[in-house]
Amino acid sequence: MPTGTGRPGPDEYAPFYAGYIARVPEGDILEILEAQLEATRALLAPLSRAQALARPTPADWNILEVLGHITDAEQVFAYRALRIGRGDPTPLASFEQDDYVRAARFAERELDELLEAYAAQRRATLAVLRSFDVAAWLRRGTVSGHPCSARTWAYVAAGHELHHLADFHTLYGI
Repeated sequence: MPTGTGRPGPDEYAPFYAGYIARVPEGDILEILEAQLEATRALLAPLSRAQALARPTPADWNILEVLGHITDAEQVFAYRALRIGRGDPTPLASFEQDDYVRAARFAERELDELLEAYAAQRRATLAVLRSFDVAAWLRRGTVSGHPCSARTWAYVAAGHELHHLADFHTLYGI
């Protein structure tokens, strides 16, 4: 990551994202995202099909659905970073995560397939972020009616994943 970018300030994202950004440890965001890739794969790869399909409550997503959601959300976050980082002034819309999970039918897929999709998306996210110079990281745009910077979306991707990893430990017992 170019020197001088760092963690986004509260004026660079909607308040909804503050919890995700706060979860991200200090350090180089690209190194954090890279480390998450290996850690998440190592955590989930050994799970049996039964473990991957288990739900903490009937209303909760199973691990396959959560992993698919992490991947879909990251694709949206990376797209936002790309559009803003490249200077596109077009306001960007939100997305409805429950509709995405329902439409994707992740529970019908295999864990290794979803892990590969997750890894491919993370590698693509990193490729986009590595292409940014300082100006791109700091460039601002609008998402869901809120001003935000391109760097926000790198932190949101990392923090969003950390949020779900915490759930894997507390709610799913892995």
